Amino acid sequence: MTTPPALESGLVIAGHGRHVWIETPDGRRLICHPRGKKNQTVVGDHVLWLASEDEGTIEKVQPRRNLFYRQDEIRTKSFASNLDQVLILIAAEPEFSESQLSRALIAAEAEHIRPIIALNKSDLSQPFEQAWQRTAMYRDMGYTMLPMALKPRSEAYPQTEQPLEAILQGKTTLVLGPSGSGKSTLINRLIPDAQVLTNAISTALNSGKHTTTSTTLYWIDMERTTAVIDSPGFQEFGLNHIEPTQLAGLMPDIRAHAAHCKFYNCSHLHEPGCGVIAAVHASSDENSPSSPRQISLRRYSIYSNLYAELSTKRY
Repeated sequence: MTTPPALESGLVIAGHGRHVWIETPDGRRLICHPRGKKNQTVVGDHVLWLASEDEGTIEKVQPRRNLFYRQDEIRTKSFASNLDQVLILIAAEPEFSESQLSRALIAAEAEHIRPIIALNKSDLSQPFEQAWQRTAMYRDMGYTMLPMALKPRSEAYPQTEQPLEAILQGKTTLVLGPSGSGKSTLINRLIPDAQVLTNAISTALNSGKHTTTSTTLYWIDMERTTAVIDSPGFQEFGLNHIEPTQLAGLMPDIRAHAAHCKFYNCSHLHEPGCGVIAAVHASSDENSPSSPRQISLRRYSIYSNLYAELSTKRY
């Protein structure tokens, strides 16, 4: 009786089309192909694979702790799995989209992944001061927020290499940001050999000249305990996988007042006795004392627009 070949474990660190690059526990790297027509793996997946000459076949994807992804009417885009945190990088200039920031935060909350907001270009004093004030509500909600100058021209604000390194230490972090936020610069500062590694991966996967159109995992330390995952820039962030009734629970400022509503199934849009609407009115009242638990008109507008969008989504 022939003994079936043993399956080996591996970590998916990059992918292109139907090919993925995996890393074994002893540090070997090789190309693997999924069994079947579709590639169901994402970077961060732990897989079991079967050797076949100098490559391998993925036989099983191990259960995931989480999966960070976005979804619109056309497709689902998975970024990475088994994450400890998501670093959302935005810039003081050009002006970032607060709607896109909120969508990324909601997606992280939905998967129980810790989000961290990093505001780049702290060396641009006036634009940064305005952006820092604009994002004060997110700090009031309890989100960790870091000032950052990836291309410093002054010492107006402190550099954040040490605090950032401490936040990343021992964790797997997805770096997420819209195009132009400075994400590639951040990756290259954290991993000086990133371009060399991405070129090697692109060559191995026959994906041609590398641009950040795929997701790649890099180790920051030799012990392979701290990982940073680079992802493609984006301009849109669909949340079609979120139900409108879930939305309030995934926005901390809305959630803080939703329990005070008269009706248990309140949409927080028009119902009488709504704690959320009362908090919005309080925040817009100049005579009302300010509170970090109030809801700004900007955030309520984002909530209202998202609720309408998710209520009319098509399947």
